[in-house]
Amino acid sequence: METIEPLLDRARRGDSEAVSTLYHRFLPGIFGYITTRVPDRSTAEDLTSEVFLQMVEGIVRLRARDEAGFLAWLLRIARATVAGYYRKREKQPVSLSLQDEGWQNLQAESLLVLSRNPEDDPVSRAEIREDWQTVVQAMNRLTEEQRQVLVARLILGYDVATVAQMLGKQANAVKALQFRALQSLHRLLGTVSKPTPARQKQKEKRA
Repeated sequence: METIEPLLDRARRGDSEAVSTLYHRFLPGIFGYITTRVPDRSTAEDLTSEVFLQMVEGIVRLRARDEAGFLAWLLRIARATVAGYYRKREKQPVSLSLQDEGWQNLQAESLLVLSRNPEDDPVSRAEIREDWQTVVQAMNRLTEEQRQVLVARLILGYDVATVAQMLGKQANAVKALQFRALQSLHRLLGTVSKPTPARQKQKEKRA
């Protein structure tokens, strides 16, 4: 995988291949962040597209030269884009509505890709959809900084030092944010999870 520095240099010069590589590399994290802030699939797709359009338009002026700086810039664009969406509609962010089957299927596929789960079967998809609903509702109750840390650490896989640089914080502060975020998620999701029908069928299948 090409390192970020030459990619950014080529993208600043208008290299379409470099821009495309940046898009595909950072799409899961930005899309994952936006889906926890808006109410439906169509809006999430539109706003994610807007973020990357702004990336293309503004990258020539970008001063960041490392991955942490670039991701911090993208997340600032994403936050501003979501805020603009709600300002136009004069309402605050709400929890996702995941009743739409197509939206649930998209999230199941996205989580399977991110987790690289080799058991890509209907039972796994059903289980992931159920888990996704619960996780999104819990994520919506975290602070903005806690969400940013979890996206960077757990979805994009950055180390603590990189996330600290990205957020302009000390490494210990990032560790504390992650610890509190995970504690909150643990509490919100419940310490004991009753097996769902899909999960029970999967266990029986494996037995």
